[in-house]
Amino acid sequence: MTESPIQIPDTESLKRLAKDLRLDILDMTTKAGSGHPSSSWSAVEILTALYFGGILNYRPDEPWWRERDRFIMSKGHAAPLLYAVLARAGYFDREELWRLREIDSPVQGHPIQGMMPGVEATTGSLGQGLSVGIGHILGGRLNNLDYRVYVLLGDGECEAGQIWEAAMAAAHFKCDRLTAILDYNKYQETGPISREMALEPLAEKWRSFGWQVDEVDGHDIGALIEKLKSARSVSNQPVIIIAHTIKGKGVSFVETDFRFHGRALTPEQAEKAREEILCS
Repeated sequence: MTESPIQIPDTESLKRLAKDLRLDILDMTTKAGSGHPSSSWSAVEILTALYFGGILNYRPDEPWWRERDRFIMSKGHAAPLLYAVLARAGYFDREELWRLREIDSPVQGHPIQGMMPGVEATTGSLGQGLSVGIGHILGGRLNNLDYRVYVLLGDGECEAGQIWEAAMAAAHFKCDRLTAILDYNKYQETGPISREMALEPLAEKWRSFGWQVDEVDGHDIGALIEKLKSARSVSNQPVIIIAHTIKGKGVSFVETDFRFHGRALTPEQAEKAREEILCS
């Protein structure tokens, strides 16, 4: 299968790119005056590893290439992150990012398939992305295509029953070309996961559903790349990588306040955030 046209094997360069992505998310959501900055920031390193660490096979100039790997952003409210990554990968001009959430803009608050190249699924109604990923796997089998499918899950959406129905189905159909990554930042819009609907023992639950389970520091790009590479060697069962992350990673006052889940920073807060990101 053709390799991704963009690979940045140097970890330090990937870290710098992650910083740039955080700044793009900051600028997008601040200009829009809305969006989900903290939910986007927690998964920056995950998508950096996927798209620029030599994991995902894709062609930005041929977004519907049949043999491409699929990435499904199940936690659709992190759309600013997806858009920032796709722009940096060359799918569209970065100027489009500043149209986030504008009326008649294709850069909507949640990803909509067909409006922006590189967006594989319409997501935002939480709990549905893993099912979509399984559909891609089964469709690939019918069409004799051997692409891989990656799904980014939020921990809050893992409270939804459809996630666990999909987990059961993926194991039943031996979807070994399916890798889920859980952005386990421990918070949802209304507060700590442990208070709202506790998920632990989380790894054991996924194993009991027939999945290969691995865990990783979700902000360690090198470790993420290694875990994603290891997932390729698993056969006869799907893989989930539980990535332990920090909600709002990179901006101290956002990291300590879950209420930024669906709230943009003020211009004054954005300046402070920019200084922290640049100095990190």
